[in-house]
Amino acid sequence: MKLLPPLVFGLLAVACTTSTTKRLHLPEVRTVGHVDLSRYTGDWYEIANFPQSFQRGCTASTATYAARSDGDIDVLNRCRQGSVDGPEKSARGRARVVDKASNAKLEVSFFRPFWGDYWIVDLGANYEFAVVGHPSRDYLWILSRTPTMDSQVYDAIVARLAAQGYETKRLVRTAQPPA
Repeated sequence: MKLLPPLVFGLLAVACTTSTTKRLHLPEVRTVGHVDLSRYTGDWYEIANFPQSFQRGCTASTATYAARSDGDIDVLNRCRQGSVDGPEKSARGRARVVDKASNAKLEVSFFRPFWGDYWIVDLGANYEFAVVGHPSRDYLWILSRTPTMDSQVYDAIVARLAAQGYETKRLVRTAQPPA
C-alpha cells in the first residue's frame, strides 16, 4: 500500500505534462508492419533506454515474454539494483494486443487497471532486436536477444529513431554482465 500514493501521483504528473510528440508537433509514431508474436516471445536484453523513475538504479535489465492461452502475453521484467551483481528486482505484468492487424501496438499493465502503450517501432528481420516505444515518444527501449549489440546495428537503429522524431540524445546504454 505504500507504493500506491506515489504511483497515483506519478501517473497524474505524467497525465498533466505535454508529451514530446505534442511539444514538437510531430506526426504519430510509426510501428512496424507486422509482428509474429510467437517469434517475439522469449528473452530480451535491454541495450538502451530513456531513463524512467520506475527503473531507477536498474542495470542488467531483461524482459521475458510468454504467450498465454487467452491470447495475452505474460511479462517478466528483471534487473539488478545498483550493479550487474546487485540484488535482483522483478515486476510481473501482462500485455494485450490492441492492433490485431499488425500485432505491433500492445498495452502492458503492471498495476491493473492501468495500461500503458507498448508499440514495436523497429524490429530485426530475424527478431534479433526490437525497439519498443510509446506514442508520446517519452518512453523508449532498445532490446536484443543477446546482452550486447553490434555498434553498426545500434547506430542504424538510433538513426531510424531520430528520423521518427525520438530525442535520441536521451538514450542511455544499459550495462549487462560480461558474456
